[in-house]
Amino acid sequence: MNVNSIVVLKLVLLICWPWLVYSKEEESRLLVNMTLVHNASTLGAYCLDGSLPAYHLHRGFGAGTSNWLLQFEGGGWCNDIKSCLDRSKTRRGSTRYMNKWEVFSGILSNNASLNPDFYNWNRVKLRYCDGASFAGDSKFYNGTYSCSSGERNGSTLLYFRGQRIWQAIILDLLPKGLGRAKKALLSGCSAGGLATFLHCDNFTSYLPKNASVKCLSDAGFFLDERDISLNHTIRSFYEDLISLQGVEPNLNQNCTSTLYYPHLCFFPQYALPYIRTPFFILNSAYDVYQFHHILVPPSSDPQRHWYHCELNVAACNPSQLNILQGFRKDMLEALRVFYEYSRRGGMYINSCFTHCQSETQDTWFAVDSPRINNKTIAEAVGDWYFSRNVSKEIDCAYPCDTTCHNMI
Repeated sequence: MNVNSIVVLKLVLLICWPWLVYSKEEESRLLVNMTLVHNASTLGAYCLDGSLPAYHLHRGFGAGTSNWLLQFEGGGWCNDIKSCLDRSKTRRGSTRYMNKWEVFSGILSNNASLNPDFYNWNRVKLRYCDGASFAGDSKFYNGTYSCSSGERNGSTLLYFRGQRIWQAIILDLLPKGLGRAKKALLSGCSAGGLATFLHCDNFTSYLPKNASVKCLSDAGFFLDERDISLNHTIRSFYEDLISLQGVEPNLNQNCTSTLYYPHLCFFPQYALPYIRTPFFILNSAYDVYQFHHILVPPSSDPQRHWYHCELNVAACNPSQLNILQGFRKDMLEALRVFYEYSRRGGMYINSCFTHCQSETQDTWFAVDSPRINNKTIAEAVGDWYFSRNVSKEIDCAYPCDTTCHNMI
């Protein structure tokens, strides 16, 4: 090979190598197309903006053909007209703005080496477009209607129909095989993790009596905790959300009939004792979302004393670290009865500064995944679901865990 040929070959490799690497990564990713629920309109099930709800389904195979895993998408909430109107113009409030293809990884992967217990199940991702963890049932309309033109005049119309979206998706999936499920797992991340607490027992009611049905919440154990200014910021936020979106009738009725303040049943710690279906709680004791929005929301720190600590835990001073350790202590106390007395429950509470760990491959099941007692999250969930071992893992306090994939 002459010099000119070598130069040309190097140029070709230089130009094509990034494309070859990208193509290999693209080839290994599982992309699943969106399915719109066309019959949802008969139930009045709409996203905030009136668009149809949707999900992504990847069919199971082999021994997993009759098993189903449903994963609620997360993405925060809206608790007033302005925030919900803003949300309705994004992928968080409308299927019109969503990606039509979703990457399935972690607990949704179809690769046995990456998701050993659930890879061959029917796996479904429920898209989130209502802003109330699939639990609202209301509508807001402040305009006038012109009979002559048939148009709304300068109006705002928002659908708070999360509960109906949940029902519409389930009814669409039942004839596709969900109604004949032998094993099923309802899971979700963040606001979707909260949705699993709200819908777990209802999910069980749709499935055959002899099916093995269980539920998993990832980063959904939002704590009823005062912020650093001793205000109930998150409680007030949820109260507004529940009132606006008509959530209270859809909360656990055994819970709401027992508590003096029924809206508190939106918090998992109050709803959990009334859930009959076996439940697994995956959460970080230093959940980053809760750190930034419940413990230290912007309203509680106007002078921004926590600014550097919020960006990098290594920059937290001893007083701030003590407050963070107190938050962990409160979370464990809220889970104490479940940990000690739930015979069918499972949990994995690690000490990582993160949020959501089941949907990303590096935290779900990989060579360097987070571990407690040398057990990955995927192994702990699998042991619990299939009753291979008791699976209740609680990490030591920060900073002892060196396996974490911290976000800050």
